[in-house]
Parts: sequence; C-alpha cells; structure tokens
Amino acid sequence: MTAAPMAPTAGRSGAAVGQPFARVDGRAKVTGAARYSAEIPIPGLTYAYVVGARIACGRITAIDTSAALSEDGVLAVLTHQNLPRVATQPPLIPSLAGTAAPGQTFFPMQDDIVHYAGQQVALVVADTYERAQHAASLVRISYAETPSVTTIGQGRDSAYEPESIFGGFMPGRIERGNIQAGLDHADVRVEATYTFAANNHNPIEPSATTAQWQGDELVLHDATQGVNATQITVARLLGIPLSRIRVIGQYVGGSFGSKAMVHNHCALAAMAAREVGRPVKLVLTREQMFTSVGHREEQEQQLTVGATRDGRLTAIRHHKISVTSHFDHWAEPSLGVSSQLYACPHYQGIYRLIRGNTMTPTFMRAPGEASGMFALECAMDELAGELGLDPVELRLRNRTEHDPNTGLPWSSCGLRECYERGAARFGWGERGADPGARREGHWLIGSGMASAAYPVAPPGSPQRARARLYADGTAVVQAATPEFGTGVTTVMTQVAADALGMPFERCRFEHGDTDLPSIAAAVGSAGAAMISAAVHSAATALRNQMVARAVGDKGSPLHGANPVDVVVRDGVMTAGTAAESYVSLLQRHFLPDAEATGSWSPPGAADAEYAMLTFGAQFVEVAVDPELGLIRVRRMTGAFAPGRVLNPKTATGQLMGGMLWGLGQALLEANHMDPDTGRWANASLGEYLVAVNADAPDVDVELIEVDDPVVNPLGVKGVGEIGQVGVAAAIANAVHNATGRRIHKLPITIEDVL
Repeated sequence: MTAAPMAPTAGRSGAAVGQPFARVDGRAKVTGAARYSAEIPIPGLTYAYVVGARIACGRITAIDTSAALSEDGVLAVLTHQNLPRVATQPPLIPSLAGTAAPGQTFFPMQDDIVHYAGQQVALVVADTYERAQHAASLVRISYAETPSVTTIGQGRDSAYEPESIFGGFMPGRIERGNIQAGLDHADVRVEATYTFAANNHNPIEPSATTAQWQGDELVLHDATQGVNATQITVARLLGIPLSRIRVIGQYVGGSFGSKAMVHNHCALAAMAAREVGRPVKLVLTREQMFTSVGHREEQEQQLTVGATRDGRLTAIRHHKISVTSHFDHWAEPSLGVSSQLYACPHYQGIYRLIRGNTMTPTFMRAPGEASGMFALECAMDELAGELGLDPVELRLRNRTEHDPNTGLPWSSCGLRECYERGAARFGWGERGADPGARREGHWLIGSGMASAAYPVAPPGSPQRARARLYADGTAVVQAATPEFGTGVTTVMTQVAADALGMPFERCRFEHGDTDLPSIAAAVGSAGAAMISAAVHSAATALRNQMVARAVGDKGSPLHGANPVDVVVRDGVMTAGTAAESYVSLLQRHFLPDAEATGSWSPPGAADAEYAMLTFGAQFVEVAVDPELGLIRVRRMTGAFAPGRVLNPKTATGQLMGGMLWGLGQALLEANHMDPDTGRWANASLGEYLVAVNADAPDVDVELIEVDDPVVNPLGVKGVGEIGQVGVAAAIANAVHNATGRRIHKLPITIEDVL
C-alpha cells in the first residue's frame, strides 16, 4: 500500500498542518492504556444481557422470569411488564449537536408487540456477565406469531413513495427537465436493474454503554460518534435535564455509521442501573449487532441512461426500492450524487419504500453513494462500450463545473485532475479495451475504473472548542468529539499548534466528554472540517488575546506595536526586532494560564452561493479464474481531491480503509433474510464475510489538494467516506473487461462469474 512519502517538520510551529505526523494516541492504543467504553473500571459494576425476540411479527403472550430470577447473582429481569415508560421518543433525525439522535422512532419493551426479530424483549442484570448470559437463556417467552414482511419480494406490491427519506433530510423524489424527452432524444440507451444484498455493521468494538447513577445524576460511558448526541437523546428518553447527564466516550473502536445514531441499549443501560441501584455495563454480542444498530438495507435500483452518439448524456432515470421499518421512512440516499455528478439536462430519481418487519436501517459508510454510484458507474462503463469510447473520456465529456440540480458552481472540484493523475499512476493507457484480451496463465486480467463523489454537508449548529495556554509553555485545546479511529486527536493537535504559533509537541488535544465544548457527531465525513474549524477558531482567539495583551502592556517589548504586524512562532510573539514569549508575558503578570473559546457556524442553505462535493476516481485491476469463478483484486489506485489535507498519513489511512471496504462490498459482504422466519440467515462473523489481510491488494492513493475557501476556514472537505465510493463499480467494470460478463448485483459471487 503506497502513498507519496512526506516527512514532518517536528518542533517548528506554523508548519504542522499538512505534515504526516504519527498518531499521538498510537502508543496508548497498542499498549492498552487507551480505555474504551466497556473497559472503564467502576466499583460495584454489574452486567446486563439482552434477550431478543425469536419471531419477526406478532405479540408476546407470556413471559416467565422466575427461573432466571432464582439464579445466584441475578439482580433484575426487565420486560415490558416492569420497565419504566420512556418520557418521550425523539423524532428520527441525523445526530447533530443540539439535537436528539435516536436510532429509530421506536423504543422497545413499552408494550407486548414484536415488530422485528431480535427486538429487545427482556434485559437481565447480574453481578457477572456469565451469570447474566445464563439467566437470559432461562427467560421463557411465548408468542402469538403473525405473517411478516422482510424482503423486497414479499412487499413489492405494497411499496409507497415517501415525501422524504434519510431522517427527513432528503426528498423522496429528485427531478429536473423532462425525463421522457431526454430519453427520446438519446441515440443510445443503457438500461439495467441492480440488486444489493443487505450489509451489517461489524466494527472491532461492538456497541457498548456503561451507566452509573450518582444520586440523581447519570454518567454514561458510551461507544458513540457523538457524546452530545447521546446526552441529548437519553435525556429526552428518560425525561431528565441535560445538566444531569454526562457522557464520556474518549476512544471508539470503529463505527462507520453504527454508532452515529443513539440506539436503544444506551437508555436501557441507564434504566437498568437505576432499577438495581448499581452501575450497569451493557455490551452487545456480535450476533446482537446484526439486529440492534441498524444496517444498510436490501435494495434494488433500476437505471436508464441515454446519450447522443458523441457521448453527451441526455437523460438519467434512477429509481430505487428498499425495505424500511414500520415506523420510519428510512432509505440511504442512493440517488443524490447520481443526480449531481454529470452534466445531464434531464434527470428523474424516485425512492419507493416497503414497510417491513425490520429495525430502521441506518448510516453505513458512504451511505447511499456506495450503492447508487455502483449502478451509475457500471451503466457509464456499459455506455462507453456501446459508443466505442474510453470510459475516462466519456466521463470527461460529461464533467460539469456546476451542480446540475441547482446551477450553483462547485466550491472546488479537481475531478479532471483525479481522472488524469489517477489514470497515469495506474497505467490506464496500457489497458486492453476488448474483454478477455489479457491473460496470465489461466487467469483473465481486466482493468476498470469509476468516478467517486461524496457530499460535503456541514452541520447546521455551531461547533465549539476551548483553548488554554499555560505559563509553562504548553497548550491544551478541548472539544467533546470522541477519537473513533480517524486520527482526530493528532490532526486537531496540528491545527491548534499552527493557530497558536507553537510547536506540535507542546500542544495537546482533549476530547470525548460532554463536559467539554459541544461538537456535532462526526458523521458524513464532516468531522475533520467542523472540528478543525472550531479548534482553529478557539486557538486563533487565544493567540489574538495574547498579542493584544502584549501590545497593550507597557512592560512588554511589543508595547505599542500594531497587532497585525505580530508574528508568532515557537510560542514567541515578534514584531520587527521586538519579541516576547507567551511564557514571559504570563509569568510577568502572575497568570498560570490564559483561555479562549471559539465557535464556527456554517452558512445556512438558503444563503448558499456554491454547491459542495468531494471528488475522486478509482482504478482497479482484477484477475479472474474462468473455470473456478474466483476474482482476485490485484491492485487499486484512487485519486482524490478532498480540499486541504490536514495530515496526509491519517488521510491516506482513511482512504485506503475505504477502498478496502469497497472491495468487501463488491465481493464479500452480504446478509440474507430468511423470508419464512423473518430472521437474518447469517448473523455472525463465521458466515457474514468481510475482507481480511489475505484479500488486500496493493492500494495506491493520490491526494490532490484543491483550494476551497468556502467550505470552512481551513478549506477541509473530508475523506472518511469517499474512499469507498466507486470501488465496487470499478471492480465490476474490471470483471467485465476480463471476462465480457456484465454483473449487476452486489456482492459479485462465484456463481455470477461462471
């Protein structure tokens, strides 16, 4: 796995941003010093174990908890018969600071109705995990089962078109121009139906919450992408003031969307702790992760693309049908980027939903773009073949400098550079255009490519941070965001160091606690952008405060200087030949520290003058065994234009991880619903396949920095999701180049090749 080598300029302030500093949290993680939410030692800790419903639809007719309660160490068994009622169920909306973020608008164990298999129907609390688990197996539940709907095939006839999807933030229909006129004008059409298996979250760390009541105040240690979102959601559910809940989540062992929304186990842990009067730890099992934290839904997409003979798009019709829950209109926005990426006068995108016996689906890495771009980019490859054009050339001919939906110019682009530099780095010119033309022994060799794009969607609420400078020459910057594996601790230290004019090693970033300034949950690749903006604001405010204090101080060598002329490097303020350090200024005034807060609010959508996307391009080489149907991805190249790159090492790691996830999506990840039982057929890592080291090819990443003064003060767009977008399509297109076979489903299996 390769990326352009760079070396950090250690110890020099003003040069930290853009350098590949190693992760400051790395040592704590590899030595075990970093504590995750399920590892916090608390005296008197007890353990909760969830009992899930064995049916997909019906009612509970009887629950017998006597055997469980008679076991040694069992403290309580909570069911719908004795669990307190929630105060209010918040509406389903994305997890932004200042808003509740429930995983679904349904809370379990409030009545006897079963909506989906795995729904929490009982919670056992005991003094050890093993006793809780054993007692849970003794809870006897009887059901009156009724027929369920869990697949597209079962519910297609009852599908409906929602007004909105994705928590109400995306319309259920996207249209411009006249789709029929655009299709009639086309010289060439490509039409296909694409199918997608459901995908489930399997981060290394399962979701976990430890709850402890201290009088009437609640402390939660939660594995979450946003401690403020957990705080607000649990406060709403339990009906207690925000000021009485503290949420701590410093380290998160992977999330990718599963910990973006606040799922039921958080409040259940708090309710159980209040019931037994002791701290309670609730950790979902690997199997329970398949039924408790949402999923990427099973979906089917129909796509029609029309173009003129010279390769200009005239129309794109993109329809999607998927299964949601009975209570929420959730679909990942698979049609969003497909409506924006190319210059095309006529577009129609329509979502249709099926109310099913499932929990509400949720964010999963590149939610919508990973599936929608598979359909669009496979169709673009097929269209290029019909027109006799190189796939890169077809995309260049339809590239646009404006959002086709709004007419607004892109705040920055770089897509042409991604195509050109990615193609050159990959060696695209050596690709044989004719399928099956390249062979190495018994392996057929193919190359494919696809575009990548991901929305830039800053949160609507203000993002806040606090900076403090100490008289010993060190600085601390604080914000509530957790470190969930992206390197935010390292990158924000870099941002703070440059804004303060201090060496990197003299700065520290504190995080993951609602007692710190609030930050929205880092979803939608917005983390780096919004957190860096708040940190930059706070650190800049503190720097300006110190400069103002110095130029106004008669005892300072800088007295009377114009603040605009003061430069700060290595913690020393300089104007001309006059200089004074932060340390001497604080010590002369007998001040142990100085502090400032900062906030950043993105412009409102109504005031938008630009449209925002992050762009990229993916290139893949595969080897296919035509007799066994095996597909091996041999190498991948991704070129991306994410605005300003704060740390190329952490950014490259994110992009590599996303590209490998795209490989898993293309060839491995699939969960299948048994329509007879309404249960997932392979809800374990023994049967749900994910990519491992042996599957990983050489991954080459090209970072193309583009100036973007619009998105935020530092020009950062984000890299968390775009690495996955386009990979599955590039692999499918490479398989076609190798074999001549067009495959319109994910994952691509041996049976599809044979």
